Amino acid sequence: MSVPTTGPTTESLTTWLAERIALYLKRQPAGIDPDVPLAEYGLDSVAALSLCGDIEDDFDLVIEPTAAWDYPTVHALAGHLMQELAAGDAKDGGA
Repeated sequence: MSVPTTGPTTESLTTWLAERIALYLKRQPAGIDPDVPLAEYGLDSVAALSLCGDIEDDFDLVIEPTAAWDYPTVHALAGHLMQELAAGDAKDGGA
């Protein structure tokens, strides 16, 4: 493959998010449908805050805990994170 793998992909972020959310909700990652609103699984503000901390630790990206409600599904949140990562890359030195 000639495509550089310098950062996460939407697919890898979707998998990562499903695994983290499953951990907080004491579910199996395969049981997290990326198109079902996180609130339907019972994601609360404590879990959302923890998730944001994990995102900061793993991706060096600071997002507000409200992102879990602003982008209510795993797919939506993964897309948002990809945009934030791309914006950060452009700001850090796309030149």
